[in-house]
Amino acid sequence: MGASVTGGGQQGRGRRGRYRPMAEINVTPFVDVMLVLLVVFMVAAPLLSAGVQVDLPNAQAKPLPQDSKPLEITINHEGAIFIVETEIGLNELVPRLTAIAGNNKETRIYVRGDTTLDYGQVMKVIGAINAGGFTRVALLVEQN
Repeated sequence: MGASVTGGGQQGRGRRGRYRPMAEINVTPFVDVMLVLLVVFMVAAPLLSAGVQVDLPNAQAKPLPQDSKPLEITINHEGAIFIVETEIGLNELVPRLTAIAGNNKETRIYVRGDTTLDYGQVMKVIGAINAGGFTRVALLVEQN
């Protein structure tokens, strides 16, 4: 009975060594998720620039110098008027612009009109903006 078959001290050390926690972190799933997110954001970023799709006319004029972010009014091919992505009626346009600009009549306003629109529809919107006291109104076009 002097020599034990179980080997009490040996077996305890072997068990601890077998079930020791792993000290390394597997970063492969993390890298995979980050690459997928990068691709998603790269595809989605260009779509966030303008909410309402219009076909702008071409022009060879030089771009205006910019000192602050202007307000953008968009008129789509159906004649609907949008401030950013919110559709608004012509009679609500000036009060909404005044509220957004904080009574600052020097705020720059860009009008984006679809090429298929009647010239008179675009001029109605610009005329309403001018009648509201805003003097810095410009038309946006695509540059060649």
